[in-house]
Amino acid sequence: RVWAATPTVLTGLCVLGNKKTPRHGAFAEPRRPRRGGGGRRPRRQFAGLLHKRKCGRLTARLRELEDSLADAVEKAAAERRGRVRAQQSLRRALSEQGASPDKGKPATAPASYPMAPIGTVESCFSTRNGTPRQPLVVPLARATVVLNPARVAAEALEGLASYSHCWILYVFHLNTDLDKMWKDPARSKLKAKVRVPRLKGGKMGVLATRTPHRPNPIGLSVAKVEAVDGHAILLSGVDLVDGTPVLDIKPYLPYSDSVEGATIPNWLEVDGALAVESIHFSEHFISSLSNCWAHVQKQALYASADEFQDLIKEVLSWDIRSLSQRLRPHQVTIESKADDCGSKADKDCRNKEDYQAADSCSIVVYHLHLEGIDVSYKIDENSNIIVDNAALLPSAANQNRNKLSMLSKGKKLKQLQ
Repeated sequence: RVWAATPTVLTGLCVLGNKKTPRHGAFAEPRRPRRGGGGRRPRRQFAGLLHKRKCGRLTARLRELEDSLADAVEKAAAERRGRVRAQQSLRRALSEQGASPDKGKPATAPASYPMAPIGTVESCFSTRNGTPRQPLVVPLARATVVLNPARVAAEALEGLASYSHCWILYVFHLNTDLDKMWKDPARSKLKAKVRVPRLKGGKMGVLATRTPHRPNPIGLSVAKVEAVDGHAILLSGVDLVDGTPVLDIKPYLPYSDSVEGATIPNWLEVDGALAVESIHFSEHFISSLSNCWAHVQKQALYASADEFQDLIKEVLSWDIRSLSQRLRPHQVTIESKADDCGSKADKDCRNKEDYQAADSCSIVVYHLHLEGIDVSYKIDENSNIIVDNAALLPSAANQNRNKLSMLSKGKKLKQLQ
C-alpha cells in the first residue's frame, strides 16, 4: 500500500522485506519489547561466581605454599642447629682426647685444622736463593697463581681484576723441618729466636720477624694484580718461589690494610743495610743470555731478554746472600784467582769447612736461578757485583707451565713494558 505522507514522514521509513514501515514520525509503529531482555543479569552473576570461586582456590593454594615454605625453612634451621651441635661435640671430643688425665688441668685445643691448597705459584724464582725477602721490593718479579679447578671455580676470581693489589696466603713448603713439625710436633724443637740479616747475626724473637721458620709455616704476601684469565692470576712484585702452595687470596683494601702512623723498630729503619754498591754485566753474559733466551722465551714471564736483564739487576740490587754465606761462603763455586795457588791449596779451599783461609787465593761465584736460567755472578768485599755468565738449567727444557693463555699473556706483557 502507498502511504500519503510528507517528505518529513518518508524519511522515517525503513525497508522490511518488500514493505516500507515507518520507524519515526507520526505513523511509526510502537516498539515491541525484546525477547529475553533480562538475561544479561544472570549471566553476569554467574561470571562473578566463577571468578570468586577461582580466587578462593588460588588463595587456598597460596596458603599451602606459604605453609610448605615455612616448614622447609624450619627444617633447614633444624638441620643447621644439628650440624652446629655435632661440630661442637666433635671439638669437645678432640679436646678430651688431648687433655691430661688430671681433671684439674684444662682441656687442650684440637690437634689440627686440616687445610688443602687451592692453587700453586708458578714464579720466576726457581729456588729460594734470590727470592726477595719482602714483597714489592722487586717490582719486575712476576708469578702466576694457577688455581685448582676441582676446588675453586673460575667464577671465584670474578671482580679481583678490579683491585690493584691482593694478599696471598701460602705455605713455606721448602722448610726442611716440615715433616717433624707435622708428624711429631714435640720433636720439632722450634727455635724461639732467629738470626736477622739486618742485625748481622743478632737474634730476635721468631714472632717479631718474618722468617719462614715459624710455629705454623704460613706466609703472607701482597702483590700487584696484573691480569686475571680463567683460573690464573698474573702478579708482579712477588716474593714467592716456584711451586709454592696457595691457601687463600684476599683483595688488598687501602682504607683498612694501610695503617697511618705505624712504627717499626730502629734496626729496621737502617737504609741501605743490604744494598750493593754497583752491578755490572760482562759481554760474555750478554751473549750467553741471548743464546739461553731463545730456549725459554716462549714460557717466560718476560717479553724480551732486556727486560729479563732488568729483573736480574733489581734482584741483585739487594745482597741476597744469607748471613752464613756472607761470613763463610758455602754451596758455591770456587774459582782460582791467581796462578800461584797450587792444586793442593785449591783442594783445601773446597774441602775445608772454614773458607776464610781460602779468601786470599779464590773468588766465590754465586748462582741465581731465574726462569730456568742459571745466572753466575761475583761480589767483592766492597759489594760490587759482576754478572759473568748465563746457562740454561737442565729442567728448563722440560718446563711446562700452566700460565695465562699465550695470546692474553703476550698482550699483557707488551702493556707492562
